[in-house]
Amino acid sequence: MIRSALIKDVPAFGKIINDCAEFGLMLHRSYAHLYEHLRDFSVAVDDGEVMGVCGLNIVWADLAEVYALAVTSKCRGKGVGRALVEAAVADARRLGVRRVMALTYEEPFFERLDFKVIDRAQLPLKVWSECLHCSKHQACDEIAMVRVLDDVRVVPAPEAFTPPDDQYVVPVQLNVGGADPSRDAAQRRLRMDEMHK
Repeated sequence: MIRSALIKDVPAFGKIINDCAEFGLMLHRSYAHLYEHLRDFSVAVDDGEVMGVCGLNIVWADLAEVYALAVTSKCRGKGVGRALVEAAVADARRLGVRRVMALTYEEPFFERLDFKVIDRAQLPLKVWSECLHCSKHQACDEIAMVRVLDDVRVVPAPEAFTPPDDQYVVPVQLNVGGADPSRDAAQRRLRMDEMHK
């Protein structure tokens, strides 16, 4: 069963997300983020146990992002991820959002759900604000994919900023007097490597 996430689900789906993040498949999510953005998330539940999770973040009037899609290892290949994405797409449709995007390594999975590969430069800069928290933000290798919901009418809205065609804007986070994020990421990778020896 797919349903909206509840407060009681956060520890379980937080673990699922962060277990996948340990393999570099997505960003880690703090419990603070998960509680603050609880309304973004749907969960797959079987016999009271959370088996998967998917977030939907509204980026702009015509764009939402599917993010933090993760399922337990025992549920992979059983349609749980598909059901979670379809629930997120249905939610976007209900809200009147015409395009749903994903930044992913799982191109074939999203293609089966009618997402198409696009040039990342077509996405508004707001999409990249989360990338600042990623250790790969200066060398991102994720694939940008979009699904257009043709049955949702276009709603007039201010245009989101995208860089000019002849420019590529890289978001930069200055870290004055704080921890070194690249060092922290390297340490996490070392711990992950040690865990899997």
